[in-house]
Amino acid sequence: MFTKDSVLQKMALLIEANRVKIKSINSTDMESADASDLALYERLKIDDKKIDEMIRSLKEVEHHPEPLNKERYRYTHPNGMTVVNRTAPFGTILIIYESRPDVTIEAAAIAFKTGNKILLKGGKEARNSNLLLVNLWHQALKENGFDENLIQYLDYTREQTTDLLKNSAKNIDLVVPRGGDSLIAMVKSLSSAPVLISGRGNNFIYVAEDADLELAKQIILNSKLQKLGVCNATDKVIFDERIPNTFIDQVSNELLHANCEVIYYTKGQSDAILYEEFLAAKIVFLTCDGIQDVIDTINKYSGKHTAVIITSNAHQADLFMQSIDAASVIHNASSRFTDGGQFGLGAELAISTDKLHHRGPLGLDHLVTNKWYVYGEGQIRK
Repeated sequence: MFTKDSVLQKMALLIEANRVKIKSINSTDMESADASDLALYERLKIDDKKIDEMIRSLKEVEHHPEPLNKERYRYTHPNGMTVVNRTAPFGTILIIYESRPDVTIEAAAIAFKTGNKILLKGGKEARNSNLLLVNLWHQALKENGFDENLIQYLDYTREQTTDLLKNSAKNIDLVVPRGGDSLIAMVKSLSSAPVLISGRGNNFIYVAEDADLELAKQIILNSKLQKLGVCNATDKVIFDERIPNTFIDQVSNELLHANCEVIYYTKGQSDAILYEEFLAAKIVFLTCDGIQDVIDTINKYSGKHTAVIITSNAHQADLFMQSIDAASVIHNASSRFTDGGQFGLGAELAISTDKLHHRGPLGLDHLVTNKWYVYGEGQIRK
């Protein structure tokens, strides 16, 4: 019997069997890429580690319990009707993304398992890699008795993509842009279908006066340097103004040694840089006076993705975490942990910074909507 899980299992086998070919095709994309754009270059590259991650995500989705038709609510009406709410597919999902061919695997796997049709619009920089991966999807679908059109790659020009978005309300139920500010702004301005915003970081760390400074240093370095071109990397560090300058300089020197640019921001300068997401070896240091100043600053400038507080004061940590407007708030740990896999969700389609319909890592249990089922025996409303 053919099942959705048999498709995912077959796809994992195909990825493994085509490991050499995938890396070879990807190298043609890499040759045309701008190596000076470190974030794009890092996201574009497919090596053995990334192939292993693709296979692991397919297996995670395969082994995840069925997300559809899960009962969320049940009510027996006084007139005898039974009212039940269950999870249901969205329908057709369009994801527009830049330079990350692994999204072609992870996003499609989640959409397929949740009963949705997915339209993949990757960037031209990853075209060859994406086309190969989608061909493997079609092979896995066909061999298991499923319609190949459940996973489609849109090899569109900019003009064709614009037309699709303008008319998206006709045949698309949800649009998910994954990329930088310009991509997100373009999709929001053009789409007539609902848009779920994903992928923008500009995350902040706050080092409180009572923080363990060695712990703070390690968290800052990991949050910035562990991986540059990702939305859960940190771009801004706020130091309580009572933190010694010698410590701030020590952290700065370690970042500079790792070829990361450090910018000291002082009040009175243009605040434009505080809104920026860098996706690069670049970080801003600034100081604030007290927890309320910190909360106001982060809520004004951040991308509402992730915010970290480093403190030994549990009450202050709780105030920060309750007051910050972000999808993920973290106490005494790296911002890099905001991730579906790290949160125990397995594979993720995106990390949403919206509040409707979902916020944070968007896993299998979240890429669903719901439907009401009412069972009666001739009841009429009086």
